[in-house]
Amino acid sequence: MLNRFHTTATLATFAIAALPMAVQAQTQTQAQTQAQPAETISSLNPVVVTAALAPRTANESLSSVTVIDEAALRRQDPVSMTDLLRGQPGVDVSSNGSFGKNSSVYVRGTGSTQNVLLIDGIRLNSVTSGSAAWNYLEPRMFERAEIVRGPRGSLYGADAMGGVIQLFTPQSEENGPQPRISAGGGSFNTQRLSAGVSGKEGGTRYSFSGSHFTTDGQPIRRDGDDKGYDNTSALARVSHTFDNGAEAGVLALRARGHNEYDGGENDFVQQVAGVYGELPLTDNWRSRLTLSESRDESDNVDEYGESAFNTKIRTARWENTLAVGAHELIAGAEYSEDRVDSTTAYDETSRSNAAVFTQALLDFSPFTLQGSLRFDDNEAYGEEVTGSLGVGYELDRHHTLRANYGTAFNAPNYNQLYYPGYSNPDLESETSETVEVGARGQYARWFWDAALYQTDIDNLIAGQGLPFNVPKTRIRGAELAAGVEVDAWTLAAALTYTDPENRLTGKRLQNRASQSLRLDIDRELGDWSVGGSWVAQNHRYRDAANEDRLSGYGLVNLRAGWQFAPLWSARVTLENVLDQDYVTTRSFDGADYINAGRAGFLSVHFGQ
Repeated sequence: MLNRFHTTATLATFAIAALPMAVQAQTQTQAQTQAQPAETISSLNPVVVTAALAPRTANESLSSVTVIDEAALRRQDPVSMTDLLRGQPGVDVSSNGSFGKNSSVYVRGTGSTQNVLLIDGIRLNSVTSGSAAWNYLEPRMFERAEIVRGPRGSLYGADAMGGVIQLFTPQSEENGPQPRISAGGGSFNTQRLSAGVSGKEGGTRYSFSGSHFTTDGQPIRRDGDDKGYDNTSALARVSHTFDNGAEAGVLALRARGHNEYDGGENDFVQQVAGVYGELPLTDNWRSRLTLSESRDESDNVDEYGESAFNTKIRTARWENTLAVGAHELIAGAEYSEDRVDSTTAYDETSRSNAAVFTQALLDFSPFTLQGSLRFDDNEAYGEEVTGSLGVGYELDRHHTLRANYGTAFNAPNYNQLYYPGYSNPDLESETSETVEVGARGQYARWFWDAALYQTDIDNLIAGQGLPFNVPKTRIRGAELAAGVEVDAWTLAAALTYTDPENRLTGKRLQNRASQSLRLDIDRELGDWSVGGSWVAQNHRYRDAANEDRLSGYGLVNLRAGWQFAPLWSARVTLENVLDQDYVTTRSFDGADYINAGRAGFLSVHFGQ
């Protein structure tokens, strides 16, 4: 009861604090609103493609969505992708230390194996562990992130229980080559270099870039040795639009490096590659075929000797989009194959999945409906049917109500099914049902979005040794997000409450914080800009019995930028300014995995 009172009080405080900004935004004159740049409005109500496989603005998508655009990415200039995601609405992060160390991303209380990472539509995760290696993604290789919360199994298949996070690589619309160079460094003998060029020539768009990150790192155990990390990434993306509206393109993104961790070190590769073609068959019908491959590779040396885990996912996906007046129908098929090449002797080394899916986006203004259905047939875990239904009602041109129901499933990964001595071949797939209600207010200079949801999971896979199925799990939660752009100020706030409970024991699921707050504030001052972020989370439990408690924490990050010449700028970031000693997980022997303390970084940039 006390926790619920505290949560309610926090929500009320947040609302009261935001009220003056709301009043100020609403009392802007009509002339100011009409004179507002289109890009400002777009940043507050961005177009999202991940939620419905089709472009929809945030208030049209009928989903709980968060978009981190290029401007926010460049302002914050995070060292890791998890730093950018930490504290976003519905998102929690835990890591075994800083700088390339193993990290997990939780969406609405679901674990890393229960949400999907896409890079330009290509799924990236390890077939053996079932989760994505977030720690190896270099933020400077991307220009945008979309976070869609809620089940998307009917669109993306297995694992999309808690949500889908999609990262987008740069694709310029500017004519002629647009070069960019960045160099910098800072604490822990960290160095960052990146360079690229992008542009458009006729119907051809292109983007080529590379980056290198290296650091001596810091101890991840108390009184331990520094654990270094380096990452070299390269990107190539080219597309061409023909006179008849057809389009073809190719993408290749590869990250390769070396990481020192607790008890060993490894060489890693993260790679996605794809080619696509899109054809307008009629004025209202477009067909798109994508062939892709993703790889997660790791060569390890530790106290147990040498090992290698090389996994790949090959996918062929066919989508057809048919416009019928104000409505849109999408239908398609997908075939994928997982493969494992490892020094560990798995009982199975490949499995395939075939699926068909369909979706209807219906506009009966002021009502909108979104319904989808998918059938998966996997040679390892059989057949699964997932679906979703969303209803939206536009109260007026500023306010929208929504309600959603969706199902999803998560198949056991190779480690859970086949790893010698630590697997259970009798595991059942996890299945879930989610109900959500939400509301959004969208105005010229600000927005707010609120959602309540409950997810019921059958056969949740748990256990740090021999995995097993938990019969019933319930996750309840509330999310409140707001954003303001007024005068030279940019503000974004997110408040999250999550109650992930094992219904068999009544205990909170391990490694999840239940309360989270994030506040980002930035201010333009002519050629200068200043800003900061505050992320606060309460305690979490390392064990299923909720006896091993990890304290909550609050992080303050500051930043400043200076445009000292045309196309030239400098940026300073100060991370963990208060030198907070915080821990989000522990090792199996009970030792804390500590994160980096106060750190500073300086960089110089050329280009737009």
